[in-house]
Amino acid sequence: MPGASRRRRFLDAVPFLAPPEPLGDGQRRLLLVLGATVMINHYDFGLLSLVLSHLQADLVIPESELGPMVSVIRLGALPSVLLALVADRVGRRRLLVGTLLAFTACTAATAFARTAFEFMALQFLARVFVTAEEFIAVVIVAEELGARSRGYGLGVLAALGSLGNGVSALAFGAIDLIPHGWRALYLLGAAPLLLLAWIRRTIPETRRFEAHAEAASAGRAAAGGGLGAWFGPALELGRRYPGRMAVLVAAIVPATVVMTSAGTFVPKTLLERHGFGPGDITTLYLTVGVFVLLGNVVAGRLADRVGRRAVVATALVVNAAGIWGFYNLAMPWVVVAWVAMMFCLVAVDVLFGALGSELFPTAFRSTASSIRALAWTLGGSIGLLIEGALFGVVGDTHGEVLTVMLPVALLAPLVIWFGLPETAARELEDIAPDVAPG
Repeated sequence: MPGASRRRRFLDAVPFLAPPEPLGDGQRRLLLVLGATVMINHYDFGLLSLVLSHLQADLVIPESELGPMVSVIRLGALPSVLLALVADRVGRRRLLVGTLLAFTACTAATAFARTAFEFMALQFLARVFVTAEEFIAVVIVAEELGARSRGYGLGVLAALGSLGNGVSALAFGAIDLIPHGWRALYLLGAAPLLLLAWIRRTIPETRRFEAHAEAASAGRAAAGGGLGAWFGPALELGRRYPGRMAVLVAAIVPATVVMTSAGTFVPKTLLERHGFGPGDITTLYLTVGVFVLLGNVVAGRLADRVGRRAVVATALVVNAAGIWGFYNLAMPWVVVAWVAMMFCLVAVDVLFGALGSELFPTAFRSTASSIRALAWTLGGSIGLLIEGALFGVVGDTHGEVLTVMLPVALLAPLVIWFGLPETAARELEDIAPDVAPG
């Protein structure tokens, strides 16, 4: 197709945007479809922090309860581990379609929440399904792209996720102009329904899962059915790779304790401290925010070239510096710090996603990826609870509290550098040989 050829020539001409090895049309289509689902997910993610001030006024939520409320919402990732067990047993594609449908219903229902508790409960359920949807998308990309392209592919997914944040920022600019304000913005979350038919027709089951499924089925039949068969992937993961998983979690939790809280209060800080209006935030996201979007692809591409550990450790340190600058400096340095903070946040997300998929075999790759997502969410929730508890004790602004918490984040790069093997440019079977569950 001439259009597809032109797009390939354009990408090949742009340094660090071109794939490190040629991608087939099916692989490009896969990235596009999965990227569309991730983009809509991040529309919902971005909306929560953007509408926080409007939500607080409408539902009468005290300032000290905002952090704990967001923390509980993020804990919706915990039950997603059970969905990961389903993905490792029945396949990636089925779970992707089911979670997309359930997430859409919960997001649309959020628009009709009458109390803070109802809002929190509906968003909690939405997080259950959207977390599963995201880690399945990461697993599919890891299993379908070559060893030299996995980081690049995950970077593309994250870039489209950042585009979803941009869409939410664009919609937020009209929050004071459209009927029903923040509620109308959540109704737009019903858009994923339009993707279901496309996904069912376009995304096949991954080749690695299909190759593994027959042997896995025979192994389960020999071991007998029952509840134990469903929890087999989790038990095997704990038995074969306890050290890798423990180190990965030990790196993720201190990083997200600070990063999540810092990201949550960005729009609120811009609105209340720096005098931004909703339109100003939209402009920020859609102008200098472009650097953040491109940073996803650059981070993934760079990690394919120089290694995961070096890039993620560097990104964690720069992210911490960006957080300090955003909450302690004045304009225009606040904008510079925001770009550094968000650029590195998405880079860290991309690379932790890569590590969570690459370090473990096909038999329990979805389960391992879900535990990675769980650790990310749990660390963020713990951080928000700590931030809420310290608010008014160590400072009267979110920036003061976050500055006190910041040293915790610097533990993460040390754990990554000294505790995990390098996975870049290695085939998945070389990093973690496939096993059939017993």
